[in-house]
Amino acid sequence: MADDVKKGDHVTWNSHGSKVEGTVTKEITEDTEAGGRTVRASSDDPQYEVTSDKSGKTAVHKPSALQKKK
Repeated sequence: MADDVKKGDHVTWNSHGSKVEGTVTKEITEDTEAGGRTVRASSDDPQYEVTSDKSGKTAVHKPSALQKKK
């Protein structure tokens, strides 16, 4: 779990049974459209847009789904 995630961090997350690596590109702190879906977020409950290193595609995840790379 990575509650201290910030823009520019290199992270991993699970996607369809495999581990994906990428970079945090944006902190989302209000309801918006991102990653192809409606994102419910607030400053107390942010979500993060990440870009996959391998595919270049973006996704949005809660901090609990992200693990910081060391």
